[in-house]
Amino acid sequence: MSLKPNHILLVKKICPILAIILMSSIGYGQTIHYSQFWGEVQFNRTITEKWSTELDLGTSYSSAESSPNMFEKNTQRSFRAWGHFYLTPRWKLSSFIAYYNNKDVPEIGQFESPEWRFALQGVYYFHKTGYTLSTRMRTELRHMKNEDDTYENVIRYRQQIKYLQPINSKVLRSGVVYAIASDELFFKSGTKVTGLSFFDRNRLNIGAGYLFTDDIQIEITYANEYLPRDNGNQIINAASLTLSFNNLFKNLNKKFLHKPEPVSED
Repeated sequence: MSLKPNHILLVKKICPILAIILMSSIGYGQTIHYSQFWGEVQFNRTITEKWSTELDLGTSYSSAESSPNMFEKNTQRSFRAWGHFYLTPRWKLSSFIAYYNNKDVPEIGQFESPEWRFALQGVYYFHKTGYTLSTRMRTELRHMKNEDDTYENVIRYRQQIKYLQPINSKVLRSGVVYAIASDELFFKSGTKVTGLSFFDRNRLNIGAGYLFTDDIQIEITYANEYLPRDNGNQIINAASLTLSFNNLFKNLNKKFLHKPEPVSED
């Protein structure tokens, strides 16, 4: 599918920005490199025209100094419970509460740090013909255990811009493949558990998704993260897999449990 002139112009504007960010990530903090895998399963349910809920189950694996295998160490398990409110066709407001089990993995400099997290989020969509551009704003309150076994509160702000382009259709529907690219900046308050630097990290994502049906989709992306840290900067190259289900149990109930009414004979 050929790109329209306005699409080409947008790509020309975005690509240099992403390239600069990526080269900056590679050029600085080359002290420590890790390969990781991030996996997540999402369950979404529509409540009303304006409201929906979501449950996310996640896990993370990492390589270590002793092995380049991205599945060498299980570093984190998590769950998040969301509430979404669709204020207008362009604005979606959300909030979640989450628990992250950050495991003790000395091989990558990570200590056991269980975390409760609460967040407020807003997403604004620039709906265009043939593609979608969005910007996401999120403020997080993180309640984390530090190395002294006491809990600290960390405030973190995240700003993301995301581009989504259907490949074999103009709209997202069953059977459609789409490309995605995003970049996100993280800023945080200084604490012992996360370090004193104001800039937390930069995350670049590039990948693709596929809709098996209107209610089941998969996304596979490559993520590059640059993390400035007090004990040495980190570069993370991660493979990310996200599987999403919309109204799963409702659809299963309709398919397997709903009994058709008997046809009356006159």
